[in-house]
Amino acid sequence: MDPRTPLAAGTATPHTWEYTGYEPTAERLRESLTTLGNGRFATRGALPECDADDVHYPGTYLAGCYDRLTSDVAGRQVENEDMVNLPNWLPLRFRPAKGAWLTPDTTPVLAHHLTLHLDSGLLERHTRYALDEGRTALDVRQHRLVSMADPQLAALRTEFTVEGAATELDVESALDGGVTNAGVPRYRDLDGRHLTHVHTGTAPTAPDTAWLRCRTRTSDIRIGMAARVMAADAPVTVHHAHPRALHTARLRLEPGRTAVVDKTVALHTSRDPAISDPLCAAAERAAGAPGFPELRDNHRAAWAQLWRRARLEVPGEPGHILRLHLFHVLQTLSPHTADLDVGVPARGLHGEAYRGHVFWDELFVLPYLNLHFPEVSRALLTYRHRRLEPARTAARALGRRGALYPWQSGSDGREETQRLHLNPRSGRWLPDHSHLQHHVGSAIAHNVWQYCEASGDTEFLHTGGAEMLLEIARFWADSATWDPATRRHRILGVMGPDEYHDAYPDAGRPGLDDNAYTNVTAAWVLTRTLELLRSLPEPRRRELTENTRLEDGELQRWEEVSRTLRIPFHDGVISQFEGYADLAELDWDGYRARYGDIRRLDRILEAEGDSVNRYKASKQADVLMLGHLFPPDELVALFARLGHRFDDDLWRRTVDHYLARTSHGSTLSGLVHGWVLARCRRTEAWTYVQEALRGDVADVQGGTTGEGIHLGAMAGTLDLVQRGLPGLRTRGGALRLDPVPLPELSSYGFTLRHHDHWGVRLRLEHRLVEIEVPPSAAAPLDVHVAGHALRVRPGEERRLALPD
Repeated sequence: MDPRTPLAAGTATPHTWEYTGYEPTAERLRESLTTLGNGRFATRGALPECDADDVHYPGTYLAGCYDRLTSDVAGRQVENEDMVNLPNWLPLRFRPAKGAWLTPDTTPVLAHHLTLHLDSGLLERHTRYALDEGRTALDVRQHRLVSMADPQLAALRTEFTVEGAATELDVESALDGGVTNAGVPRYRDLDGRHLTHVHTGTAPTAPDTAWLRCRTRTSDIRIGMAARVMAADAPVTVHHAHPRALHTARLRLEPGRTAVVDKTVALHTSRDPAISDPLCAAAERAAGAPGFPELRDNHRAAWAQLWRRARLEVPGEPGHILRLHLFHVLQTLSPHTADLDVGVPARGLHGEAYRGHVFWDELFVLPYLNLHFPEVSRALLTYRHRRLEPARTAARALGRRGALYPWQSGSDGREETQRLHLNPRSGRWLPDHSHLQHHVGSAIAHNVWQYCEASGDTEFLHTGGAEMLLEIARFWADSATWDPATRRHRILGVMGPDEYHDAYPDAGRPGLDDNAYTNVTAAWVLTRTLELLRSLPEPRRRELTENTRLEDGELQRWEEVSRTLRIPFHDGVISQFEGYADLAELDWDGYRARYGDIRRLDRILEAEGDSVNRYKASKQADVLMLGHLFPPDELVALFARLGHRFDDDLWRRTVDHYLARTSHGSTLSGLVHGWVLARCRRTEAWTYVQEALRGDVADVQGGTTGEGIHLGAMAGTLDLVQRGLPGLRTRGGALRLDPVPLPELSSYGFTLRHHDHWGVRLRLEHRLVEIEVPPSAAAPLDVHVAGHALRVRPGEERRLALPD
């Protein structure tokens, strides 16, 4: 890894992620990267004795819990839906009797260490405070979990040990309902008060259990939270100080003897199945929960099962980072997620950036999940299917048939993209046109296809999957306009994945014409949907055509559009969009010399009174996304269908052109470039793979990780090892591999699930491929490796040497 950025002062081992020393400026980053979750809810790794302020930000987020508020912004009424920051269950503060509450910001810290145990999903913390002007020291050790075994529970064990003089210590635990959404500075002009009707009380049948209930303001989700607090050798008293439910105890600390305080918390909401009252359910669950040792053992056992299904073997520091990435993917999207109606939150359950919205990041997440937790992938696609009708409504609003999925989605499937965004550099609120990224529909269609190929789930493909593909294809066909001058169909007024360009220079309307990525992926959707319709069982095909009123004339149009969509070219490369060739060249060296970090070039230019729309400059991969999405043979076939020759020379020139004109203002950019370059400019690939690996752990975007991890980039690095470097594809019930040697990652292994085979083990070392299929009653697994066809029977291991 790059020695200039030592993982933001973190250290890694194969099983832990650690931070030593207290650094207020790094606290938000550490809180994000030490978040604990179970796929249902997650809590940031904030210190329990610290309130939310400019340094610390405790936050707890429940998958799918959104609320919509209206704010006055720049003289306009702006409506936003946010993933809600739930009542804070963490608070546990302490002080010498009648003294000041201790925090690392107000009390001398002699030692501070955080250890995130990846194998067991535990956060361990040790802080040593100096008391009495250094004559006494208080050791605070904590173990925290958000239960992977029981997804309604979380727990905190705190151990206090004093050295020097005996000390009486006041301890106060709280459930705090006075929280707001305030974790992202640029959103602070927006209303973030999502909780209302906060009440606290004591469980009548469990006097050591306090509860808190509240509601979200507009979505009216009822929230019930309860806490049981137990202290060894000290009575615990429940108090209430609105909006907080409190447990208090006074501990008598003798030197060298450890006093233990355990806090067990239950969380239920009205979105939960099989309960009638979230408050009663939470109170009963907290009161009846086992003690901390048993909770910890059950939690560890659940994590052990996850790690077996998601085994990953990559040596060295890259392997340590990949394991951290995998940990956070599993905390956001675990088997518990399969029971929920939720999508893929782009920033995980780790913070409030992007307001917890669902973008196209599932395009980078589902390929990993498909081969380990297909039940989770199906649930995430079902989230999209349940919102098919709002997507149809959005298409009708544009006068088109089919389904237009939103660029940003939340609770109910309407477009959640803000119409204004703040440029922190200039302080100006600006129009946001990113809702024109209609290519999100193609991403959803691609996810459906990939999931069904990997899992063999023909039932989903023939039902909900087919319905989504058909309506997305219908939208693209209805969006295509015939141009007699070019004798091509065109798609006008959209944005591509680049995101810098949302209009032509000095244009009176937003949108671009014939974005190459959009048009090629639209052609792919139309082609695949036609193939699917031809392959459906006739009774199901009749049902589908009747229910969607599909006409034969539409299919003829789909066939035509899929062959005639316009792909612009200039100077022997694929143009990002029509008119791209007319844009000015940017003085890249000059801007780097002036600003250093120019990842957010759009903000820099806007603050100067200029616009990135005027330049050949990209935030992230756009045309090059095609090389991430499709293997070379599929790109050749797609371009041939559209009447163009696609060869290595064209692709190499195209890669060179955009590589020199991309600022990498997204954590996904390094990932895509590393993936693409591994197959066409191998010597440069590792630089971009490093960028992708370092994205969050070193906070290369300059402060964004503290607002939530980048889930797509994390999962994408896993998929780079799983599919990108091995050239792994699932097609026709077989595994197909075409490995590419990358010297810096020449040895790696992983397990996967493919159709009926659980725990298939693949290992690649230099030019050797090992394939092991666990014993089962399933049929042999067909594997194609670089031109060799193998049938590997259950219980068998095969090795194959690849040619140099």
